[in-house]
Amino acid sequence: MYSVLMVLCRVHQSSRKAPATREKVAVVDKANWQEKPYFRWLTLFITSGTLLCCALPIVLVTMGFGAAVASMNVNNPGLAVLAEYKIWTLGLSALLLAFLAWVIWRPNQVCPVSSELATYCQNAKRWNQRVFWISVVIWSMGFFFSVLLLPLRQFFNV
Repeated sequence: MYSVLMVLCRVHQSSRKAPATREKVAVVDKANWQEKPYFRWLTLFITSGTLLCCALPIVLVTMGFGAAVASMNVNNPGLAVLAEYKIWTLGLSALLLAFLAWVIWRPNQVCPVSSELATYCQNAKRWNQRVFWISVVIWSMGFFFSVLLLPLRQFFNV
């Protein structure tokens, strides 16, 4: 979702500009590698590993869909690998989330001067922040249930 909004904002911006201005935008886009849409899609897919290995199974089991989790693990053997290396999966996704936080809140971000484009840019920034915080909540759930819950239960003898 984060990537889709930024791509739409970028396409809308480039379709409204004059041809001479488009060339300047293309030069600036090559310099800003973090603005590339494929980079956002890549980080989205890598961080979704946390959802698949840790948070989604816990939520499904909590809701009473344990058989669905069992069939997911049988039909998708890659999920067992993600669960086996959950520390590495969670660590990589935490680093990517930290990097995305820098991309979202990095200094010297400027929206276009045009009021219509500035509105689109501000809306995209708001949605980026919302999706980021939802991702952080999902990551936190996965981290708590897959790493912290068992040691806490053993510590409190529950």
